[in-house]
Amino acid sequence: MNLAERANIKGPERRAYPVQLEVRAQAGGKTLVTGYASVTEEPYEMWDWYGPYTEIVRAGAFAKTLGESPQVQLLLNHEGLSMAYTRSGTLRLAEDEHGLHMEAEVNPARGDVRDMLTALEDGDVDEMSFAFRVIRQTWNPDYDQRDITEVSLNRGDVSVVNFGANPATSVEKLALRGLDLDRMDEEPARALLSRLQRRLGDPAPAAAVEPPAGSAAPETRRPRNPLSLYEAEAALLG
Repeated sequence: MNLAERANIKGPERRAYPVQLEVRAQAGGKTLVTGYASVTEEPYEMWDWYGPYTEIVRAGAFAKTLGESPQVQLLLNHEGLSMAYTRSGTLRLAEDEHGLHMEAEVNPARGDVRDMLTALEDGDVDEMSFAFRVIRQTWNPDYDQRDITEVSLNRGDVSVVNFGANPATSVEKLALRGLDLDRMDEEPARALLSRLQRRLGDPAPAAAVEPPAGSAAPETRRPRNPLSLYEAEAALLG
C-alpha cells in the first residue's frame, strides 16, 4: 500500500466543524449571521482509502485567496440558492487567529433563509462547513499527517450544515471521489471490487437468447457488468 498516493488526490474538498453561530437582527429587515467556517492550527482525524490520518489547516492558509476577492456564496448544506455572496457584499470573509470568520447578511423574507434562521435559533443546527481546493500542502515522511498551507475559496462556498461535527464524517466520500481509480494499485483495486460485490451481490448469470434464424447454436448474452471502475466508484459513494 503506497501511502504517498495521498499527496496526489486532487479536486474540491469540504470540511465541517462544530461552531457557535450568532444571529442578530439588522436595520432594514436583514439578519446578520456570524461564525467560523473553518478553524486553523487544530488537528483533527481524517479518513481516506488508506485509513486514518491527521490533518491541520495552518494559519495563513486563507490569506492569499482572500486577498484575491474570491467568489464565495453562503449555502445550506452546500446546496440551493445563494443566501449571501461576496460579490454583492452580503457575505464577508476574513482570517483571524481562530480561523476563517464569516459575516452574512441574509434576507428573512425568503423561505429558505427563515428555515435556516429558525433552526439556528432553536439550536437544531450548530455547524459550518466550507468548500475549497488545496493549493499547497505538506505531508510528513510517513504520510499520516497532512498540513494544508494554502487553499482557494474561489467558486466555493461556506455552508450552514446539519451534520458532520467530525470533519471525517463529511469528507470520507469526497476523498474517495477524488481517487483516480484507473491508477489504483492492483491490491486496493481488488479489495474495492470485493467490497462492492459483497454490497451489490454477484452479477446476474449469463442469459441464453434464441439464435437468429439459420444459426446453429444459441447465443449467450451476458448482462453488462455493473462494476466498471466508474460505476464501482458511484456505487461505493452512493
